Amino acid sequence: MVQREQARPLAPATERPSSDEEDTTQHPQTQLIKRCACPLIFLLLLATVIIVLIFTIFRVKDPVITMNGVRIASLQLVNPTTLQAGANMSLIADVSVKNPNVASFRYGNTTTSLHYHGVMVGEARGPPGRARARRTIRINVTVDVITNRVLSSPNFTTDFGSGLFTMTSFSIVPGKVNIFNLFKRQVVVKMNCTTTFNISTQGIKEQTCKQKVKL
Repeated sequence: MVQREQARPLAPATERPSSDEEDTTQHPQTQLIKRCACPLIFLLLLATVIIVLIFTIFRVKDPVITMNGVRIASLQLVNPTTLQAGANMSLIADVSVKNPNVASFRYGNTTTSLHYHGVMVGEARGPPGRARARRTIRINVTVDVITNRVLSSPNFTTDFGSGLFTMTSFSIVPGKVNIFNLFKRQVVVKMNCTTTFNISTQGIKEQTCKQKVKL
């Protein structure tokens, strides 16, 4: 007789955990890293955006001062052919203030002094004001010339005879830029101009200006 092989019992099936259960039971550190990574990435992106804005849009830029021109407002001679003591002379300096910032630039009293061959012959002050964001305003400053100081210069006779006067002007514009009360900067703009103008035509023949900004 052929004996049948006794059937062997099958091994009991073992339940395998689902993927979620496996992650929960076997990888708790992975889940913790994932939970912490999202806020860190958001904060990193936010910090990057803020840094970019600070160095681009919100960066405080230097105001630009431009001397558009200096003209003779009045020239009353005691003698029609020469400038004598007691003559009245005043100049008007046309100045532009350009504000390239995204916030307004508030400036205090502007000061303009006039020099003739190294001697100050006039000084004037302009009122305070405000240059709106990315705008340009113009200021007219009237300088009364002290004619006695001009007459005492050893170069006066030669200059008057040629009909050309060369003077230097020095302007100071102090102010402050305030961007959303977060970025504040004190600014002082200084400008030197050398101007040669014609006495008879009262027009400018030549002019050069240099600007310096102190933050």
